[in-house]
Amino acid sequence: MNWDEIKGQWKQLKGSAQRTWGEITGDEWDQIEGDREKLSGKIQERYGRTKDEAEREIHDWSRGL
Repeated sequence: MNWDEIKGQWKQLKGSAQRTWGEITGDEWDQIEGDREKLSGKIQERYGRTKDEAEREIHDWSRGL
């Protein structure tokens, strides 16, 4: 699934993302709004990942959709 599809279906896919990155709060998910850059930044902030690590996690998650 490409990122444009994910962004368009964010409300439906947000639950899957929440299960993957449970330390991100509900309000933060609303702020992310399906924006890949915002998601990457929040993963870096919450989990102490580098940008490359966060991007790899997002890529792996999106491939499993």
